[in-house]
Amino acid sequence: MRQVRLGLWMCWPLLAILVVPPVFAEVDIDAYVRKEQFRDLKLSPDGRHLAATVQLEDRTGVAVLRLSDMSVASSFSLGRNTDIARFEWANNDRILLEVADKYGMLARPQRTGEIVSVSVSGRSSEMLVGQRVQSAGPGTRIQPRRPENVWAFLMDSLPTDEWHVIVTVGGFSEDAYTRAERMDVRSGRRTTLATVPVRRAEFIADHAGNVRFANGAGGDNVSKLYYRAAGSSEWSLINDEAETGRNERPLGFSADGLSAYFHTSFPRGTDGVVAFDVSSGERKMLVRDDAVDPYEVIYASSGAREPVGVLFMDGRPRKQFFDARHPEALLHQALDSAFEGELVRITSRSEDGRKALLLVTSDRNSGDFFLFDTVSRSAERVVSRREWLDPVRMAHASPVSFKARDGLDVHGYLTTPVGSSGSGMPLVVLPHGGPFGVQDTWEFDQETQLLAAAGYAVLRINFRGSSGYGMAFQRAGARQWGLAMQDDVTDATRWAIDQRIADPSRICIYGASYGAYASLMGVAKEPDLYQCAAGYVGVYDLATRRRALTSDAYSLRTFSDEWMGTDAAALRLVSPNHLAEQIKVPVFLSAGEEDLIAPPQHTRMMEAALKRAGVPVESMYARTEGHGFYAPRNLREYYGKLLAFLDVHIGAAATATGARND
Repeated sequence: MRQVRLGLWMCWPLLAILVVPPVFAEVDIDAYVRKEQFRDLKLSPDGRHLAATVQLEDRTGVAVLRLSDMSVASSFSLGRNTDIARFEWANNDRILLEVADKYGMLARPQRTGEIVSVSVSGRSSEMLVGQRVQSAGPGTRIQPRRPENVWAFLMDSLPTDEWHVIVTVGGFSEDAYTRAERMDVRSGRRTTLATVPVRRAEFIADHAGNVRFANGAGGDNVSKLYYRAAGSSEWSLINDEAETGRNERPLGFSADGLSAYFHTSFPRGTDGVVAFDVSSGERKMLVRDDAVDPYEVIYASSGAREPVGVLFMDGRPRKQFFDARHPEALLHQALDSAFEGELVRITSRSEDGRKALLLVTSDRNSGDFFLFDTVSRSAERVVSRREWLDPVRMAHASPVSFKARDGLDVHGYLTTPVGSSGSGMPLVVLPHGGPFGVQDTWEFDQETQLLAAAGYAVLRINFRGSSGYGMAFQRAGARQWGLAMQDDVTDATRWAIDQRIADPSRICIYGASYGAYASLMGVAKEPDLYQCAAGYVGVYDLATRRRALTSDAYSLRTFSDEWMGTDAAALRLVSPNHLAEQIKVPVFLSAGEEDLIAPPQHTRMMEAALKRAGVPVESMYARTEGHGFYAPRNLREYYGKLLAFLDVHIGAAATATGARND
């Protein structure tokens, strides 16, 4: 096993990196589409077991491993298209799972509101709360039985109480009011702790389990934050986004309980973390970067859930702590030094503080899990997410930035094949999905690595509308489908040409979901810039997409109006399926027949329009897939067709600088 002792520098051997030559061979697609052995791991309170989420072909399961020999003690999964959105150890014998639906690998899991209790032995599992629970009252299973039409999310695992947790509970009515309830992890019985006068509220409790903050929004999507003192049932409105322009989300309390911390988004500039004095109501800025938002909050890994710092994704990841002398800050500093060049997260810790589970990732490593002994100060590798991919043979992701045509700073990542010269390369421009509130980062991306292994440079862009660069940057993308957001992608492509990174005669634009939309809009608006385009599970008709959104909750209708627009004629002008006659290059399209997010109707309309316009188009439809393919056979076929399409049109396989790396 790989071992690390704090105070000694150790990472993957640099000498190996220096001597790896480019290898000219076919790409092993299976190695890249093969699912991770484990996605997330957490240590049990007694430090004897690990709970792990496991990605199966069409669902996510959970396995319990004995730490002594890594044997499987038990495993559990639900039905097809189910995901484990979150899990927590309730005590040494019981794990709580939040269930989600996920219709495709790229789909954002939609939590069903069901919480399942699973025993370590695997001999018992029971749904404690949710719409499939048969109940005679909150959390009971006593005759006469009737459905309880509510959803619930885990709010606080209450580390000092092994038999109870706090959950947020709501009904299935449109934009419902919610409440905080204390739930028994054995029976599912619940007791209401708090209600609040705002819809879709989320709650935060102090270290004693008193619910103190609630933030939510009505159908207008305007955030409101409420506070109440310990022992009080009266709520005070302390922030209304409509009046202040700020969006404040509570993160937790300081160790002494005298301050609370907010993630605050401002109308201008980047987000920051603010300390709120619970006695005086005064706010004090703790952490704020000039360029990027806090990417993650770092919590103390032992005892109470105390925010202690943040992670910035400033090109490469960077940590900043509220107090550099805090024990957690000192621990992270030592770990970061030991794993230089990699990102270290503490995922969980044993109750006695002796053992901690670390997740170590990088741009070339999807994740190694280490067991860290806090007394001996040594770490031993337990398992890797992808044992079969050698980080030494993966490609680096280099942060890049440029100014868009209107002067806005835009950031992204350039990944170049191992052993390439770094100039005059065949380039795949890869806009992300979403588009709003999504961010490309420095961490491992298997699709990017597959393309790099095939000999392509890959450019990912956080165009306006992306998260991570402040509220104003994200809102700059509102109603800019096919307009300024698209111009950012075009400007990124021209930047790569101007920097002589890309061979201008060998550039293809490719993406999934919104990225597929941007790809087809890219070749419609810039018919001479790209040599081909590919779209995977894409949206191509904005009026159709808007109708789907506006048929749902009022909050989604508001979102659609604000971020996509309401003018049907204007939406038609920026819908690729109505611009097919402007496209002059070959196109490859793929869709899942069961896609509920970007239904295959979009791809069929796009394909038909291209054929009418005489544009060469290839297509692939997977009958049993949704928003992104699950089955390895379908992924293998899809990426085989995509790589063949790219080879034909931008010729990566034929050039030495685009050498393939196995």
